[in-house]
Amino acid sequence: MSRNVLKENVQKFALNQALKYLEKNPEENIPKLMEMVDKFFPDTWYTAQRNAIRNAIEAKNNWYQLILRLYELDPEVRKAFFRNFIFNASLKGTALQNDNAEKYNCNIPWAILLDPTSACNLHCTGCWAAEYGNRLNLSLETIDSIVRQGKELGTYMYIYTGGEPMVRKKDLIQICKMHPDCEFLAFTNGTLIDEEFCEEMLQVKNFVPAISLEGFETANDGRRGNGVYQKVRHAMELLKEHKLPFGISTCYTSKNMEDISSQAYYDMIIEAGALFVWFFHYMPVGNDASVELLPTPVQREEMYHRIRAFRQTKPIFAMDFQNDGQYVGGCIAGGRRYLHINAKGAVEPCVFIHYSNVNIHDCTLLEALKSPIFQAYHDNQPFNENHLRPCPMLENPDRLEKMVHETGAVNTDYQSMESVEHLCEKCVPYAENWKPVAEKIWNGQEH
Repeated sequence: MSRNVLKENVQKFALNQALKYLEKNPEENIPKLMEMVDKFFPDTWYTAQRNAIRNAIEAKNNWYQLILRLYELDPEVRKAFFRNFIFNASLKGTALQNDNAEKYNCNIPWAILLDPTSACNLHCTGCWAAEYGNRLNLSLETIDSIVRQGKELGTYMYIYTGGEPMVRKKDLIQICKMHPDCEFLAFTNGTLIDEEFCEEMLQVKNFVPAISLEGFETANDGRRGNGVYQKVRHAMELLKEHKLPFGISTCYTSKNMEDISSQAYYDMIIEAGALFVWFFHYMPVGNDASVELLPTPVQREEMYHRIRAFRQTKPIFAMDFQNDGQYVGGCIAGGRRYLHINAKGAVEPCVFIHYSNVNIHDCTLLEALKSPIFQAYHDNQPFNENHLRPCPMLENPDRLEKMVHETGAVNTDYQSMESVEHLCEKCVPYAENWKPVAEKIWNGQEH
């Protein structure tokens, strides 16, 4: 038996034993959890992660409270989450990804983002999806093929973007049934979540919505339309009533930054039942994108400090995808941790960077990962030693422009093709203004 197979079997046994133990009496047994883990895992395995969990449990802090919140979920959904997310995606999957990355000399992603459709049921300001309609869709067979190929490489986490993924409700549920060993998450506006869909989520157990929320009612509906905020609140009520996991996705801009980084906002989404919140920095992608919505350096620095402060006090998992580069070694795109496949099939290094050499209808997933633009990411990451400046577009625009030209990648925007020069030109002033602030923060903290 190989060391990897032995390790996987030990991990699976330890996880199953721990879950059975915790289900009996979570509040009483959680403090004893790490004693059990230590019996099954050698001292050198996942030391930092185990210590962090141990410290949270001993301190009974906000992270301990978050663990307890997981035990408010439907038991079968919770078990599927632990099995698919913790074991398949994060333990077994990561080991397989690393082996294949070395074998094929390319990045292998932890997660694959894909757009089931370009269609959307809303008409949000600054978004073209509703106008462009339902002309572009990845077929059920194509999505199934992507997942099957991904699992062979070690990828068990799949995230739907769009358009509005929930326009394809039936197919999303069908894919969950076809791949019960994977975890599926969807970025959604939340307005199509109803009682029937909650019942279907309970049946498949491996689907998690991340609901877009731009702030409180005025800020949210100002962009998404009157009444959307209340529909989102109703969706969250339904999910909580059915004991289903969900989170919040928020894009922060110069206009809504105060709303979405406030204590009131955190308290509202936690009370509503959200287990995680993902913050995304506004990106000026597209010929008509407004650079005025880019946060100022002062605002971005404030986001950096506020999110870290709330991590010490609030029972919710929060991640800031532009300011948390230090935890993941910089840019995670280009297959290093994730890639994106749009509704037309173009395989892109990033959900925000629409340049590609290949289409999934014409090549395998592995061939896409070895395509020129992906190899350029592989060979050049990290793009900056200061991981508060991780992106080859937003903070290092010269790097993206160079890679696109050298690899011959073409723009894959559905509606209005944007040259890489036009895109990067918009980012140059932002990058220059953010650099001294990022250097100050980076040089003043421990790494």
